[in-house]
Amino acid sequence: MNAPISAQDFLTILPELILCGVGLLVLVFDMFGSGRGTANVAGLSLIGLLVAGYAEVSLIGQQLEGFFGTMSADDYSIAFELIFLAVTGFTVLLSMRYLDDRGMDYGEFSALLLFATAGMMLMASALDLLMIFVGVEILSISSYVLCGMLRHDLKSNEAALKYLLLGAFATGFLLYVMVLIYGATGTIRLREISTALSQESTYVNPLMWIGLGMLLVGFGFKIALAPFHMWTPDVYEGAPTPITAFLSAGPKAAGFAALIRILVEGLGAMQPQWSQVLWLLAVITMTLGNVVAMQQDNIKRMLAYSSIAHAGYILAALVVGGPEGLSAVVFYSLAYTFMNTGAFGILILASDRERERVTFDDFRGFGFVSPALAIAMFIFMLSLAGVPLTAGFAGKFQIFKAAIDKDFIWLAVILVLNSVVSIYYYLRIVVVMYMQPATEASIQERPPVSVPLYVAIAAALIGVLYLGIFPSQWIDLSLQSVSLLAAGG
Repeated sequence: MNAPISAQDFLTILPELILCGVGLLVLVFDMFGSGRGTANVAGLSLIGLLVAGYAEVSLIGQQLEGFFGTMSADDYSIAFELIFLAVTGFTVLLSMRYLDDRGMDYGEFSALLLFATAGMMLMASALDLLMIFVGVEILSISSYVLCGMLRHDLKSNEAALKYLLLGAFATGFLLYVMVLIYGATGTIRLREISTALSQESTYVNPLMWIGLGMLLVGFGFKIALAPFHMWTPDVYEGAPTPITAFLSAGPKAAGFAALIRILVEGLGAMQPQWSQVLWLLAVITMTLGNVVAMQQDNIKRMLAYSSIAHAGYILAALVVGGPEGLSAVVFYSLAYTFMNTGAFGILILASDRERERVTFDDFRGFGFVSPALAIAMFIFMLSLAGVPLTAGFAGKFQIFKAAIDKDFIWLAVILVLNSVVSIYYYLRIVVVMYMQPATEASIQERPPVSVPLYVAIAAALIGVLYLGIFPSQWIDLSLQSVSLLAAGG
């Protein structure tokens, strides 16, 4: 008979409980405090994120498990959950002026962000397929609503509807995964699945192979892998820009966190098979993302295809596997958070009440209108391209080194070639800002001061440069976070 639920069970999910509690508090505050503006709601959300972050740090090294082995608070989940908190903190800062400019004094905006973050945390810490699915759905439902927050904007409505319909399709695949794997193994707990796969009869069961294929389809949609990426550019373009920044970094990292947990901890016996499929998906994803990004005139769509390419880079690290490959996933997810949210922050700051400034023509001559912001955008683009002394270079070098050490030579070569190709469209923004004359449609005046936005951009810039110049400490921490998972897998 199972033991009763104890205090350790709740301690295991303490950060998630904090975020859900603060999310409910935000809704109550907004209900009874109408007219107080977005700043107070955002401030309450940031306090909740900081408290949850403190709870995460206090759990480091304890390797807790709770709720009968279905949830964990190990170093692996904590590393990803701190990244999720950082993404959400950036999003809250990026959204404050954006919401005020558009009269979107909606308390549910911040509450949904907190609930979505709690869902991402469940995905990273769950040891059970059903709990991972619960986390996926909490994240997905919150994201669908957030994409449609511009209620009178047809593009925002279209983005939410496309995301909902295709997301429901992917959800069906994930449900079938659980059914098929349960049918083959008699369990949905990852460690018990791993034990069952040690038996030859289970290993050769066709239900396992069909389940593995559906697993890659379902998560391929969630993390925007080609050819399951078709929703990404339209959703990213139509969603409110702070939510685009959130979607490009947070849910993508959460998808990888859950996928690694399932493949390494549950389906490790099938690694020779799933690694070959992921090798092909990584190559297709990074190549398609970079090639199509070169053809975009809208910066949000360009960054959408760029995010697809970066998903391919992270997937390459998963293919390599081992402590080096898995730690590269953690490090690169953190680096991508800084460089991507920083770029979106500048897009938001450069926009005005009348319209968003998200095309290349809008940024003609921007380097002379706002030199400081243009330099920041220049650094973010260099980092996304993987230029030395930036976080992007440190992350790509870690993946490249791990691939070479594990004899994935062709994968490393393709990664480098794709990084070279990406320089074209990242530096296109730099050329437009400094080498093309402004037009009547371009940004004419220096963007107004917004303290939260400046704080977010400055923090992202510091993160990009610090991780690029002094990466060793963070690489060591990422290695430490995956050491037990890699050893078990």
